[in-house]
Amino acid sequence: MARVIVITSGKGGVGKTTTAAAMAMGLAQRGNRTVVIDFDVGLRNLDLIMGCERRVVYDFVNVINGEANLNQALIRDKRCDGLYVLPASQTRDKDALTVEGVGQVLEDLGKSHDYIVCDSPAGIEHGATMAMYFADDAVVVTNPEVSSVRDSDRMLGILSSKSRRAESNEEPIREHLLLTRYSPERVARGEMLSLEDVQEILSLNLLGVIPESQAVLNASNAGVPVILSSDSDAGQAYGDMVSRFLGEDVPMRFLEAGKKGLFSRIFGG
Repeated sequence: MARVIVITSGKGGVGKTTTAAAMAMGLAQRGNRTVVIDFDVGLRNLDLIMGCERRVVYDFVNVINGEANLNQALIRDKRCDGLYVLPASQTRDKDALTVEGVGQVLEDLGKSHDYIVCDSPAGIEHGATMAMYFADDAVVVTNPEVSSVRDSDRMLGILSSKSRRAESNEEPIREHLLLTRYSPERVARGEMLSLEDVQEILSLNLLGVIPESQAVLNASNAGVPVILSSDSDAGQAYGDMVSRFLGEDVPMRFLEAGKKGLFSRIFGG
């Protein structure tokens, strides 16, 4: 059976969908048959970041309602064998996601995939709780700011108490921290929390630190998971994150302020 990974946060706009796309791509690049599911019913952004929005015919809710089967709804990524996208519906309500329906879809996907990455909406509304319920692993995405970290702390309580694993008295969900939009320069100026501050508050296994980078926005606008931007610091950081998730011992990078040359200072590189 596949391992189910939920990408979650308490606050919106921290980079969950970017992370879900990057992680799914990274896992598939390493030979794992992977599917990434958009749980944000009513909004649907994952297909844009994956660059497959024009290929959406059927969606997650269609499958749950029996209006399409998985083969009809899954979109195969053109850049990486073994990677598939299951998009969300833009026209349905989040209540269309039921425990029975979601559970059946994940069970069916688990028969033919190694990893199922769930892109959760922010907060604790219905779509988010459905994404978390069946998780084996949770990647808690937070920015280095007080409100984001506080909301992530709230999510940890829900992960530990309202999941299928908690209800069944099984081994707890493995929780990982991913710190995004990190700027050592701003930390030094006291404009954002340091990595140590965040770790002290959340006390989670650190999966990675993603630097603040224009490459993330550029990749999203181009419909390309940023992990494919291997010449960018953000792309490399996401690659490191996937390696650590798979058990490799990879040192943390991009934690220190780098010295910029003349051209970088002029052009903002």
